[in-house]
Amino acid sequence: MKRIQLTLLAAAPCLAVAALAGEAPAQEEPGAIEEIIVLAHPLAREGLAQASDVLDADELERKAVDNIGATVGNEPGIHNSSYGAGAGRPVIHGLGGARVRVMEEQIDTLDVSVSSGDHAVTVDPFIAERVEVLKGSATLLYGSGAIGGVVDVHTGRIPHEVPERIHGAFGLRGSDNGDGTNGTIRLDGGGGNMAWHVDAFAREAGDYDIPGFAESAALRALEEEEDHHDEEEHGDDDHDHEADDHHDEEEEHEDEHGHEEEVYGHLPGSGLEVRGGSVGFSTVGDRGFIGFSVSRLDSEYGIPGHSHAHGHHDDHDDEEHHDDEEHHDDEEHHDEHEEEHEDEVEGAPIVDLEQTRIDVEAELAEPFDGFENLNIRLGINDYGHVENEAGEVGTAFANKAWEARAELTHDPAGGWHGALGVQFGDREFSVEGEEAFTPPVDTSSSGLFWVGERALGELGLEAGLRYERVAHEPAQGSGRDFSGFSASLGFIVPLAEGWEGTLLADYSSRAPVGEELFSDSPHPGTGVFEIGDPELGQEHARNLAATLTGGGSRWSARGTFYYTDFADFIYQAATDEEIDGFDVRRYAQADAVFAGFEVEGRVTVAEWGAGHLELGAFFDTVSPSLDVSGNDNLPLIPPDRTGVSLEFTRDRLRVNMDYVRASGQDDLAEFELPTDSYDDLRARIAWRFRPGDMTVDLFLAGRNLTDDEQRLHTSVVKDQAPQPGRTIEAGLRMRF
Repeated sequence: MKRIQLTLLAAAPCLAVAALAGEAPAQEEPGAIEEIIVLAHPLAREGLAQASDVLDADELERKAVDNIGATVGNEPGIHNSSYGAGAGRPVIHGLGGARVRVMEEQIDTLDVSVSSGDHAVTVDPFIAERVEVLKGSATLLYGSGAIGGVVDVHTGRIPHEVPERIHGAFGLRGSDNGDGTNGTIRLDGGGGNMAWHVDAFAREAGDYDIPGFAESAALRALEEEEDHHDEEEHGDDDHDHEADDHHDEEEEHEDEHGHEEEVYGHLPGSGLEVRGGSVGFSTVGDRGFIGFSVSRLDSEYGIPGHSHAHGHHDDHDDEEHHDDEEHHDDEEHHDEHEEEHEDEVEGAPIVDLEQTRIDVEAELAEPFDGFENLNIRLGINDYGHVENEAGEVGTAFANKAWEARAELTHDPAGGWHGALGVQFGDREFSVEGEEAFTPPVDTSSSGLFWVGERALGELGLEAGLRYERVAHEPAQGSGRDFSGFSASLGFIVPLAEGWEGTLLADYSSRAPVGEELFSDSPHPGTGVFEIGDPELGQEHARNLAATLTGGGSRWSARGTFYYTDFADFIYQAATDEEIDGFDVRRYAQADAVFAGFEVEGRVTVAEWGAGHLELGAFFDTVSPSLDVSGNDNLPLIPPDRTGVSLEFTRDRLRVNMDYVRASGQDDLAEFELPTDSYDDLRARIAWRFRPGDMTVDLFLAGRNLTDDEQRLHTSVVKDQAPQPGRTIEAGLRMRF
């Protein structure tokens, strides 16, 4: 591992020498305020009252990592629900799971990542052209699953126009931590009125290194306390002397041979192997296009911290049996420790995932009198994954789903310019095996919406309405139907020169998902016995958000305050019950409030003919509370964060440094452990040169350069699975 790290570091001078042979790239005006259009919202071209964020191609090249949650997880107001390298979903303003919609080209990813944190999102960040985030409720456009926000990944797999020549990109990178390798390629071309697209990607890595124990200090202290409690109980027996001797022997055995809490320096089950690609074709005319794409994803990744065992509740239940087996166990544990790292992973649970997806899109300009544009999208998905453990086939998940939407942009009517839309979806979800925590459920949904904008003098006004129906039909028991309305009203107010304020008020509703209604089994992915409530009602949210944005030729700033008042918020209530060694969590409802703010800014402190030096900073915080007696804290709430950044460019050179300080989190829900603060320092140096019509970037980058122990409080396995330790990565990207 150290040899690879030294090799990558030694490669830096070689990259620099190679780069000097090329031409210096053209520089953009430093500090310029670029107009960014959020394609996921039809009103974005005239400004948007809702807080949003966009990662363009250059930012993705710097920030893309193994999953979409980690890729956007350091943006202001956004966190990652990390489950190791293989899985991670975005958390927006403290809300995640079924409240945040992850999409590919405005169609849901149609996977099962909502049902559990250890299930991967099936859109690859390394093949993306841009990622857009709508912060706050986006139910008007995308339904109740977007009550907390939207992350839309644009891949360009369906061409919208015929390129003048074949163009594309090729990327290759390798990292020392886990010996990771990653390759991507995409090509776009066409002729006449036909356009085509091809892409492919592959990456793999072994278990990654961590700077300390796999288990957190808080969890190890809790286990030590439980061991001490067990020892005291043994002391009350008639054979208390014998029990004490036995316990001392067991403690010695743990120290020498290591139970799970003794895993140190690497994270078992954190490796991955991913393969995928797509082909797409379009027919393009003067007024629009029609096209389709077929994509395939095959992935195998480990599930670190996956609690298939019943925990340590019965470690000391049968002392006599333990005495009989002690010698055998000692030998077994010794053999495990003598094995190489790869052998250790063989016993870890592995997800074997397959997905085939078909997308269709059509667009027509001026389809009817009074209408400017018609866009139709359809996604059809065949998804399945199996969780294998110790070489045996375990629980199988399947999701056959489709989603369709149509948007019709209309000419101004009564001063309002906007879009009408319909959306339909169907999902056949099933789980089979010993760990099937919910019965098969068929879910159908339909929605009708309108969003519009108009000017009142210098004041911009936005409004929208949506009606939606959701129906769940489980394989056993009675089904449930829900219908609900959502509405919004927003104002865009020009202020002093270079400043603009927005105010958005909205009301939204969310139907419970099938897992919240019908779960009734142990769920190893979350480590608890989940019990749903078939009588759950819809949750409703009243949200108020205010954003202040400013900018000039050398600076930009933005701040957002939000306050969301939930009625009948659905959450997992902790209990003191235990079933089969799993702590019981019951889905329940109570009113809740989420309040927070985020602020960010950038300033160019120096500039010269071919470069500039730019500094940036951000801060974000969220404070939720439940309206219940006793402990009103919710679990998995992100901590406060402060970040600073530096960007230096000169001729062919570009240097980026990003530092984030995450505070400790001790506002805890029942049975939740605290999380310590941590530092995250990242740096990247890149050289760009242009041989012929190509643009080549050679880079050397580092993540977690302080090798700090990072545990994300938004992760259900934070106490068993920290983030990777120091990681050095080198690579190249060619565009032509």
